[in-house]
Amino acid sequence: MTDQDMRSETHAAADDTVLPAGAIWSYCNSSAMRRAARHLGQLYDDAMGDTGLKGTQFSLLSQIKLSGEPTVKALATSMVMDISALGHTLKPLIRDGLVELVPSTTDRRVKHVLLTAEGAAKQEELTQRWQVAQARFEAVFGEARAKELRGILDFIGSEEFGRAYRAGGTGDES
Repeated sequence: MTDQDMRSETHAAADDTVLPAGAIWSYCNSSAMRRAARHLGQLYDDAMGDTGLKGTQFSLLSQIKLSGEPTVKALATSMVMDISALGHTLKPLIRDGLVELVPSTTDRRVKHVLLTAEGAAKQEELTQRWQVAQARFEAVFGEARAKELRGILDFIGSEEFGRAYRAGGTGDES
């Protein structure tokens, strides 16, 4: 499809406003990814149902579980978040007794993030709901394509990609 073809097509927005196909997500990688992430995030949030938590909070609980007792810094790095954003995200989980911050035994300035027993139980409950969302996604998108997409997104989210991008390097253009 040429740029002219994209500009001549239209898409209906939720409020029936007609947007040109050349809208920002049609040609900007970042905008397209953010739009898709917001949409998919909403679908996964819906899958969490009436649990009181969102998909992003499930992801955080799951990362804590997978990491054992990560430091705040290590958790932020694995979630590709800055420490202040992570702190903001952790506050309701701490308030609700799902997560706790515990000082390191070797350096009291370092805090470890731990799931409480209630947090571990909530993570297990949400895992079942997540599995349903995952199955629905793969049924619509295709299992092989979903696996390929995760691989691509893992690369984009990697430090390797970030370093190459900041250096102005070129990637695989095939």
